[in-house]
Amino acid sequence: MGLFSNIFKSPTPKEEKLLPWIALHSTAQLQDIVEASKTKTQVIFKHSTRCGISRMVMDQFVSVYDVDANLDLYYLDLLSYRDVSNEVGYKFQVMHESPQLLVIRNGVVLAHASHGAINGLDLSRFV
Repeated sequence: MGLFSNIFKSPTPKEEKLLPWIALHSTAQLQDIVEASKTKTQVIFKHSTRCGISRMVMDQFVSVYDVDANLDLYYLDLLSYRDVSNEVGYKFQVMHESPQLLVIRNGVVLAHASHGAINGLDLSRFV
């Protein structure tokens, strides 16, 4: 029985890491982000809640994110807030992709990435 109990044993659940997400749900918040970016790096994570790839990238991002990073981290559910997602593209002159991460400082996008490239961005360079 020892062999089968090891094979079918439930893995020990990992403690879930909570990030300091700020919900991005209105276009008015984008001006707040621009203003705040004058003194602190702002990051927007655009996520599609129906996309498995987006979920995988987000899970990877969460697992490696430094919770002590000195930046504001916005979460945008682009399916629920399509108008906000569209305005992000217009305001910051970045073509829409999903998932997508934008790093904003002094009102401009310093870096952006989508899909697997998100986790290749070293956010500490922008703090």
